Amino acid sequence: MTLIQQQICLYPPAKVNLILRVGNRLPNGYHNLWSLMQMVDLTDELTIRVDSSFSGIRFECEGLSMTDPTDNLVYRAADLALQKAGAAVGVEIFLRKQIPVAAGLGGGSSDAAATIMGLNRVLKCGWSLADMIPLGQRLGSDVPFFFSSPTAVIQGLGEQISPITLSGDRWIVLINPGFPIHTKLAYQRLDDARGADVQSDSWHYDFTGPNSVSWDDVMPYIQNDFENVLLEDYPELAHLKSVLLQAGAEAALVSGSGATMFGIFSNESKARLAESTLGASSQWRVFVVPVKKCGLFDES
Repeated sequence: MTLIQQQICLYPPAKVNLILRVGNRLPNGYHNLWSLMQMVDLTDELTIRVDSSFSGIRFECEGLSMTDPTDNLVYRAADLALQKAGAAVGVEIFLRKQIPVAAGLGGGSSDAAATIMGLNRVLKCGWSLADMIPLGQRLGSDVPFFFSSPTAVIQGLGEQISPITLSGDRWIVLINPGFPIHTKLAYQRLDDARGADVQSDSWHYDFTGPNSVSWDDVMPYIQNDFENVLLEDYPELAHLKSVLLQAGAEAALVSGSGATMFGIFSNESKARLAESTLGASSQWRVFVVPVKKCGLFDES
């Protein structure tokens, strides 16, 4: 047997939800979603090494406490990818976390997508987007987005992806308050707060028709259906939103189901100035990053 040893290093990005609309709860317990999602240049670092001298998955993570590595999305993604590929090889994965966990930034989902895409490349599987999306969907509703372009409209349970071009540049100030908000609890809180029937003909928008939209087109629609209940339950988030707006953000919003608050700024200097006015907190993690203009493999 030929000894295979190959390595790839990837930088899975975080995302923010510029718009997040949550439809009715479905009989299976999930919700229909409509979201305009944007990758931002805050990344983890993922190294994948394939070695045919052993079999199985060896996974280590720096920056994340794990009681059982096999429960991590990266391990599960690697396991699914190896099963699909029918590859009897060993895989060593090292993940260095920078994206906050349980923060509404999709870090775990991005890591999982990068694992599948990385193994697709090093094992030369030749999988298309249509091949990888079902694997990602088994891991979580945000995972399929990260196979796509840096900006996309996501619908359904996350499997309907419509890439678009968002023209112009923006900088993002991310403030993570230091506490997690678990997605399942956020959905339950939203359902309890608004009752049974929430959908109407205008519960989502149409940005998929034109090839390109501008930030000026998008800004009037920026919203997150989770935000009202989260600001009520977590007053610190309301404070962070106010701080960002007072610091000159064009808009400030909770990302995903929280707990990260982000502000949108027209350029880096304004974002850096805002960062300098935020004040000190031992719990906050603050990142100043541009929006991404390319997907995970677009520069390759």
